[in-house]
Amino acid sequence: MPHNVLMPALSPTMTEGKLAKWVKKEGDKVKAGDVIAEIETDKATMEVEAVDEGVLAKIVVPAGTDGVKVNSLIAMLLEEGEDASALAKAPAAAAPKTVTPANQPAAEAAKPAPAMAVATPAQAKSAGRVFASPLAKRIAKEKGIDLSAVKGSGPHGRIVKADLDKAPAGAAAPKAAASGGSFTPAASSVNAQALADAYGIPYTLTPNSGVRKVIARRLSESKQTVPHFYLTVDCELDALLVLRKQLNDSMDGLKISVNDFIIKATAVALQKFPAANVSWTDDNIVQYTRADVSVAVSTPNGLITPIIVDAANKSLKVISSEMKDLGARAKEGKLKPQEFQGGTISVSNLGMFGISQFSAIINPPQAAILAVGAGEERVIAKAGQMKIANVMTVTASFDHRAIDGAVGAEYLQVFKKLIENPMGLLL
Repeated sequence: MPHNVLMPALSPTMTEGKLAKWVKKEGDKVKAGDVIAEIETDKATMEVEAVDEGVLAKIVVPAGTDGVKVNSLIAMLLEEGEDASALAKAPAAAAPKTVTPANQPAAEAAKPAPAMAVATPAQAKSAGRVFASPLAKRIAKEKGIDLSAVKGSGPHGRIVKADLDKAPAGAAAPKAAASGGSFTPAASSVNAQALADAYGIPYTLTPNSGVRKVIARRLSESKQTVPHFYLTVDCELDALLVLRKQLNDSMDGLKISVNDFIIKATAVALQKFPAANVSWTDDNIVQYTRADVSVAVSTPNGLITPIIVDAANKSLKVISSEMKDLGARAKEGKLKPQEFQGGTISVSNLGMFGISQFSAIINPPQAAILAVGAGEERVIAKAGQMKIANVMTVTASFDHRAIDGAVGAEYLQVFKKLIENPMGLLL
């Protein structure tokens, strides 16, 4: 019997992805565990393994197709000895699994989930949806073209740029009402490309990657919906630098960085002062009992935050080793979803670029992020005397719904004490 290959959900929050590449081609034999395709998610490219054996008889979704819904049909396998005529007898794709909230009434939870099917262009338009590429949507908006009246020539009837060349310009299609509770970022009042065209400013266009779009959406949502407040503290680094040199001199190969100390101190401070290890929901304050530190890493595709899980209970040596591995795989786009989704607090360190101080945007649903500046020699006053010390400025951004000013200040006091007395991080 033929087997349907469905678009996998590679993370709990994934609803769609890009089918970046088919590793197997039609006619290839497939064994369970073979990599058959690569899926591009919001943050990484993941390999998809076959769960059945057979022959890849039909590829339904071509490579390079964006916006493929989770649990939609992407290919079909035939068992050994079956011919192509069996494809017509294949069962329909299964409905996607749903997660029932704990407070959902039993009667409502018992309702069957709607079947998931690949929509045809006619079905899509009758349901009020139009499938179009991001570029086609932007061009249609600029020219006032109603996409519902355009016939798409792309995969599965998707409207692409070429379809708009002959489409008449006119009044833009009316905007659909936003669903309750959803976030809709405010539209820019000025189109940068149109402005550059109008004033003859030379430019080039770089299409936004899926990662860059997600970053833009999440940061806009965070800044507009999360009430940020900021607290700044200066930490002396001299004792930490001495201890770091002693540790590195005693180890072969592995070198502990200042950032490894910061990750450890961030987590231990949460362990010592758990009131800051929280997140906000409309009904509850989520109190975490473990400190998982998300660390901002810059990659060619944009920012990603691999996580040091339970960092408070890991040695500096383990943190250093894990961070090097996670950072390298982040730049290659090889992180697993569980390695960059989650975390209870974030650290963003721009000290290596010579930045003295900055403020970072909170990564929801977390309620705090530390923005770490460069350690630099400064003149400070102590006991009426002037002295030179290595000082690092750290600015914390807090979600005021979950963390009050005094709580944020006390957390930073604990963090500062750990940085300035780093022997406590070895215990």
